[in-house]
Amino acid sequence: MCNQSVGLIQRAVEATGISTTSITLDESITKRVKPPRALSVPYRFGYPLGEPNNPELQHAIIAEALSLLENEETPPILKVAGTLRVP
Repeated sequence: MCNQSVGLIQRAVEATGISTTSITLDESITKRVKPPRALSVPYRFGYPLGEPNNPELQHAIIAEALSLLENEETPPILKVAGTLRVP
């Protein structure tokens, strides 16, 4: 799904009181749209969870994205993925 569309949908959902987080592949678009919480990952389009058949990496990405829900900073929050291995 388009990074811009997801960010706009996130903002609408957050306005109803539901917390959201997303994974983005295009940091420049995410910075413009300003979704409440997003994790920027260094992978190519079509691979937001990294390389196929790597459940350890995929779980780490999901866990890092979900951890943004516990972040007490004021949104928008854009975090660049930490120690995730680039395929």
